[in-house]
Amino acid sequence: MIITWDRAFAWRMRRHLLDRPARGTSAVDVAHRLCGVQAQVASSAEQAIAARQATAPAGQVAQALRDRKLVKTWAMRGTLHLLTPADTPALLALMAATKTWEKPVWQRNFVTAAQLAAITEAAWTALDGAALTREQLSQAVLERSSDPSLAEHLASGWGAVLKPLAYQGLLVYGPSDGSRVTFTRPDTYLDGWPGLPDTAEAARVAIPAYLGAYGPAAPEAFNQWIARGVLRKTDLKKWYADLTADGVIAAVEVDGTPAYAVADQVDAIASAKPFDEVRLLPAFDQYVLGPGTQDERLIGPGRRAEVSKAAGWISPVVIHRGRVAGVWDTDGDTVSVRLFQERSAVPRKQIEAEAARIAGGTPKVEIAVG
Repeated sequence: MIITWDRAFAWRMRRHLLDRPARGTSAVDVAHRLCGVQAQVASSAEQAIAARQATAPAGQVAQALRDRKLVKTWAMRGTLHLLTPADTPALLALMAATKTWEKPVWQRNFVTAAQLAAITEAAWTALDGAALTREQLSQAVLERSSDPSLAEHLASGWGAVLKPLAYQGLLVYGPSDGSRVTFTRPDTYLDGWPGLPDTAEAARVAIPAYLGAYGPAAPEAFNQWIARGVLRKTDLKKWYADLTADGVIAAVEVDGTPAYAVADQVDAIASAKPFDEVRLLPAFDQYVLGPGTQDERLIGPGRRAEVSKAAGWISPVVIHRGRVAGVWDTDGDTVSVRLFQERSAVPRKQIEAEAARIAGGTPKVEIAVG
């Protein structure tokens, strides 16, 4: 069966709910469909969800977190994500498989294996049925470990010494305490928490879920998305081979490039009708993060630096025909769009409609080409 990138992108846009189906698509629906929404910048996560809804209810993410229909924790690539409780165990199990905290370079930069073990034991005890602020958790760990040298690491907003606990399913974000975050244990916070599956079982869940949102894609793309490429290649090869043998996924070619897709979605990908509408997606949007900014089919050759900026910033992007056609920003009542020269044939009226949706009312829209 012949699959082209034009059809693959058209299918992917609809899988990402960027056709904004009229049914009541919730924040939970979006997070599940995308295998999580990056929430390092909370406002970007809200905007990413709203971009996929016909209407975006105010406060929907906060409400889903309060109702425990979404959970916030460190997951893929060590960044904060909004995940559904059902999706969380498999994704965390693959992060746990990286064991990054056992590497000498990590221990030199942060804490030793013995110190991390002490943090883990103290946090597990302190968070039993409790939700503690960062300050309260730090104090509890310091008291139980009797190691004052941990104070600086525990106080860091980056949470480096807490991430290994999150990856192992021992810690998640709890309900907010005013403007302060809290941490708690998933087994005492989330109903029916099953713990983490073994790595092979996790892969059987996570790989088809990823391909269902970002396929067709090569195994290397999945590895980069989940763990910045550090999963063992031999494991990856076996997981893909087993899933293919079982008929869950299928090897395909997209304009001659080898890739994989969910087996029962191949026909839909090959027959997807072009999606010509324009979308203005926020910073750190999953549509870009899933395949990765190194994908030149999504982001044209020589344009990566304009999307992936210094300090890990991922720019808001203009999407047309499934590809990144430019970048945009907003300042007060002005939305500034810069289209890439090679993709400048983007309908201006659709850009203006998207700008009005984002800014509300009738903002000033400035469009440049470069």
